[in-house]
Amino acid sequence: MTTSPRSTGTGTGNRTSNRPWRGVLVATALPLRDDLSVDYDQYAEHCAWLVENGCDGVVPNGSLGEYQVLTPEERARVVETAVSAIGGSRVMPGVAAYGSAESRRWAEQARDAGCASVMLLPPNAYRADERSVLAHYAEVAKAGLPVVAYNNPIDTKVDLVPELLAKLHGEGYIRAVKEFSGDVRRAYQLAELAPELDLLIGADDVLLELALAGAKGWVAGYPNALPAATVELYHAAVDGDLATAKALYEQLHPLLRWDSKVEFVQAIKLSMDIVGRHGGRCRPPRVELLPEQEAVIRSATEKAVAAGLA
Repeated sequence: MTTSPRSTGTGTGNRTSNRPWRGVLVATALPLRDDLSVDYDQYAEHCAWLVENGCDGVVPNGSLGEYQVLTPEERARVVETAVSAIGGSRVMPGVAAYGSAESRRWAEQARDAGCASVMLLPPNAYRADERSVLAHYAEVAKAGLPVVAYNNPIDTKVDLVPELLAKLHGEGYIRAVKEFSGDVRRAYQLAELAPELDLLIGADDVLLELALAGAKGWVAGYPNALPAATVELYHAAVDGDLATAKALYEQLHPLLRWDSKVEFVQAIKLSMDIVGRHGGRCRPPRVELLPEQEAVIRSATEKAVAAGLA
């Protein structure tokens, strides 16, 4: 599949310099060697390849990038590698940590590395109340970079509901939200409560629904394996080209739904391997896919390749 003219990776579409989180930002998988050490050269090449294939930027050190099992030195170097490969304006690192002070330090590291924004989960060591959430985002905002909130109540047990997001935005702590709850109804309520807060698609398998609801970007998983096809899907969806978007969505959804499953890292890395990229292994405690899971993902990926989507 050829990349559409609008998706050249040059910041086209609705991406702007003061809102660098707009467009397709890929939550990057992290290539590991056989000994499970980080292959930084391979990661730099992967970031560049994603941009060459129409993606607007990358999000290192998210869950897909296995940040929880990286050393501090590795985590910092991953950010620096991405910036060196594609420029800081295209890099929005995840800065999640158990403590607010640590998250702020990661935001400062991203700032000093030249990044233009960061993505932040709410407190995730316990079920935080609203006051704790507000204090957490206030602390990280002190680093001086625009903050994109990441709402993942499934994993964090803290739900950034529209009313709370509106408060966070009203206080100036966040500029956008990656919405992973799966509840597409929230998009309309959020637009009413905080019209200047950018909604970003946070789960691959609700892309079409949230794009039609006015999303301004997509923090994406499956472009790691199929960038051109997924970027074409995104632009068709946000432009209202339903004929193109629906056809692509139906073809890709057997893969996109894995982004919302427990085994999403292993699934996306397997698809990367199948299409000729370096996916490879994951660090423990993630384990290998079950044979029946691998068979489903392999079949769906091979069908996408046969359809010209890779």
